[in-house]
Amino acid sequence: MKIGLLHSLIRKDEKFLIDEFKTVKGLELVMIDDREITFNLGKNKFDLDAVVERSINHSRALHGLRLFESAGIKCVNSYNVATICGDKLLTSCALAEKNVPQPEVRVAFTEESALKAIEEMGYPVVLKPAVGSWGRLLSKVNDKDAAEAILEHKTVLGSYHHSIFYIQKYVEKKGKDIRSFVVGDKCIAAIYRTSPHWITNTARGGVATNCVVTDELNDISVRAAKAVGGGIVAIDVFESSDGLMVNEVNYTMEYKNSISTTGVNIPQKMVEFVLQVAEGRKP
Repeated sequence: MKIGLLHSLIRKDEKFLIDEFKTVKGLELVMIDDREITFNLGKNKFDLDAVVERSINHSRALHGLRLFESAGIKCVNSYNVATICGDKLLTSCALAEKNVPQPEVRVAFTEESALKAIEEMGYPVVLKPAVGSWGRLLSKVNDKDAAEAILEHKTVLGSYHHSIFYIQKYVEKKGKDIRSFVVGDKCIAAIYRTSPHWITNTARGGVATNCVVTDELNDISVRAAKAVGGGIVAIDVFESSDGLMVNEVNYTMEYKNSISTTGVNIPQKMVEFVLQVAEGRKP
């Protein structure tokens, strides 16, 4: 069996995954650097049973998955999952269609309509770019003055990604949220991410501690994963006064800080899932 690993830089996450693949007898891991590969549309014949996507760059990941699938290669995660999870607006739509609890979200296309939506929602709200990761370019908006200033800056200085205003009701999470890890149809582990800052991403300094996977957490995590198409995903979950809510779904999940924290061999679970996909077994 041959498994391709589409990658950029080899981070700790990829090293853990590579080491786990090397324990599988009869498996050849083919490293595919997204900075070097070229595609010949309609003519590529890749000798691979499946490709695991681990690119850092969203555009490379998305287009690489589409090109591999076009050549008949099974991918984890799929192009459709990457498309939905890579766009917060599409993710929110998918969650809403499957009745998965999430904070109130409104979308507007102009400064004026965005300000009107914010005023109707009530402060505070969070403005997010539809495409982005690691908690970058998020804005917590506490009043009208801040809203007007940020909306103007997004319009004048932002790229086309910022011409769509994604507005989420701020949820008081008391300095922490949950990152749960779903592989197939099971939430295999979860961590709390704690920070004195309202952004709790570990990439921004949040501290990871173990979170027990309750039936409620497993249920909402798996429902969220299925809503976006399933596979191997990480779910950001808020504990609110109204119960658990899904904030975001991540398709190239990072887990290096969560293996020892949870005691779960996350890359092993990932490899088992990839092998099932490659062999054509239903995960």
